[in-house]
Amino acid sequence: MAGKPEPAARRRRLRCRAWIGLGANLGDTRATLRAAFAALAALPRTRLLDRSSLYRSAPVDAGGPDYLNAVALIDTGLDADELLAQLLAIERRHGRERPFPNAPRTLDLDLLLYADAQIASPTLTVPHPRLHTRAFVLAPLAELAPGLCIPGRGPVAALLPGVAEQPIERLAGTAGRSKPALARRTSAASRAGPRHKPARAP
Repeated sequence: MAGKPEPAARRRRLRCRAWIGLGANLGDTRATLRAAFAALAALPRTRLLDRSSLYRSAPVDAGGPDYLNAVALIDTGLDADELLAQLLAIERRHGRERPFPNAPRTLDLDLLLYADAQIASPTLTVPHPRLHTRAFVLAPLAELAPGLCIPGRGPVAALLPGVAEQPIERLAGTAGRSKPALARRTSAASRAGPRHKPARAP
């Protein structure tokens, strides 16, 4: 006899891991990203499991100052739409405005991956549709989880050669792994992947 479908309330209580992309190129970007990590850790029913180093890169398809970027891994009981709403609220608290496409940003938070879900709705696309074309996303992902598989695209480490021409610098001394075990599991694979020149933190 087939089991009954799970009630919606139970599905909402299930937890999953999600990857968040962070970026900023206006104001005190390092302080903003630090505050954003703290805000992610403070979200309801959510734990911050890990975060990458900070990376400096030039804007893509736009002008303005260089960006600082990073990624964070969270464990959350929020569903994807609830999580997106929380990310947008954090952006607003940091003065995010959208005067035109690719405008400079006080803070940009993107839901990159939500477990292995593939979502296409009027308000949310997961995996993030440009994730596989951006060095400033792939490099920090590869730092933490080079074997991570992007649904429909393949492992992060295999995608890195496709963005090798995009200049990016990892800022020395900004790694923030909160799970030593995760660091140990990924360190060997990270050494085998493409290398990014560390830069002095500003």
